[in-house]
Amino acid sequence: MERSLVVGVDGSDSALRALDWAVDEAARRKLPLDVLHASAWERFEGTAQGPERPGEQVLAEGVVQSAAEQARCRNPDLKVAAQVVADDPVTALLRAGHYASVLVLGSRGRGEIAGLLLGSVGMAVAARARCPVIVVRGDAAGMAGTHRCVLLGVGDPEKGAAAVRFAFEEAEVRGCLLKAVHAWRRPAHETADPPLLADQAQSHHEKQAAALLDEALEEAAGGHPSVHVRRTTVEGPTHKVLVHRAAAADLLVIGAGHRHGHFGLPLGRVAHTALCHADCPVAIVPQRA
Repeated sequence: MERSLVVGVDGSDSALRALDWAVDEAARRKLPLDVLHASAWERFEGTAQGPERPGEQVLAEGVVQSAAEQARCRNPDLKVAAQVVADDPVTALLRAGHYASVLVLGSRGRGEIAGLLLGSVGMAVAARARCPVIVVRGDAAGMAGTHRCVLLGVGDPEKGAAAVRFAFEEAEVRGCLLKAVHAWRRPAHETADPPLLADQAQSHHEKQAAALLDEALEEAAGGHPSVHVRRTTVEGPTHKVLVHRAAAADLLVIGAGHRHGHFGLPLGRVAHTALCHADCPVAIVPQRA
């Protein structure tokens, strides 16, 4: 069964920007595009009787048909399917994540409060989906892919292998640079005096960070020899380091740890901060147990 790229739409400006991004991403990955709109109208209005259809059903069908037409206009060669799912958006998208290669969402939905940094649907799906979730957000340059760079946040090699593979795949299909960054922190209890010992401690931590980065990238790098990788270790809080560097990237890739059961794990600080503040689309990639 061919795995598709699924994009959730609700008629909002944010969703339509995500749709355009998803069309380009599906074309890069040579995947069919599945445009999905979730509407729970059946729960409230029941199944239509006779020639009249419930107003919410008509609206839902209009949203998804309009989105599918926009996708076909953007790329006439792309295989596009469209569906309305009679369920709440989070449930529908999580179900779609079982067969999707990637889920793509806008950063804010039609019903979200204007001041929210990220819509509740996007946050819930990113935290619980079984496949990679890309939330399309950021400035025009980041969403247009003009930086020619994928940024990968590297943590524990055993917990982020799926994210590393995903980042290499993205850099390969885009033909762009992969910047792999590992941020490290000096232990709070560590003291070093005189200054010479402090310098030695700094060097020790930097060497450890570089070794961890090399270990995390080794397997994926061997499988994608055409990808040029720039490796960086930096002292500082990971969430701040990645958000700062995302301003010069077209996609930020972050691992989400192991998912256990239906509800998965809540998003950590790094992923949560990136989804709310990064100046480019953010991919949250789950590591299967």
